[in-house]
Amino acid sequence: MTEQQIRGISASAEALTRTNPQQAYEISGPVDPTRFYPRFGPLPAVVEVKEQSGDWNTIGRTRRLMLSDGGHVVETITDTDQPTLFAYELSDFQKLFGTLVSGARAEWRFEPRHGGTIILWSYTFYARPARGWVVWLVVRLWWARYMRRVLPAIAREVDRVASR
Repeated sequence: MTEQQIRGISASAEALTRTNPQQAYEISGPVDPTRFYPRFGPLPAVVEVKEQSGDWNTIGRTRRLMLSDGGHVVETITDTDQPTLFAYELSDFQKLFGTLVSGARAEWRFEPRHGGTIILWSYTFYARPARGWVVWLVVRLWWARYMRRVLPAIAREVDRVASR
C-alpha cells in the first residue's frame, strides 16, 4: 500500500433503531458527546463541549470538544440532508492526533430498514505526510472498535427518547 493510498483512512459502524429515519436524525444529532464518547485505549474521552455556535443541526455550526488528555478538536457541520445525511469535518486536533492527522470527516446516514432505521456512521482521517501507516494502525486497532462500541449506545438513546 502506498502512502497516497493510506492518507485517507476510514472506518465505519452501523446500528439499528426502532424509529423512523426522521426521528433517528433529529435525536442522534444533538446528543451530548460527553455521555457517549468515553476513553478507549489510547483514545481520549470527550469531557466538555465549548463554544457551540447554536443548535447542532445547521451547516456552518461549530463546536470545540475538550478531551480527557487535555487536547481538543473542532467540529464544523458541512452537510445536512434531513433525514438521510448529517456530516461534519474535524480540525485543530491536539496532542497525539494533532501530530498524525490534518483533519477528519464524519458522516451519519439514516436508512429505513427492518421496520426501523439503520444508522451508518463513517469516519475518515486524513493522515499527515509519512504518518499514514501509524494512522492506519490506530484506526484498525482502536478507532473502528471504538465506533462499534459507541454507536449502539447512541441508537439505544434514540429509541429511549423516541419512546417517550
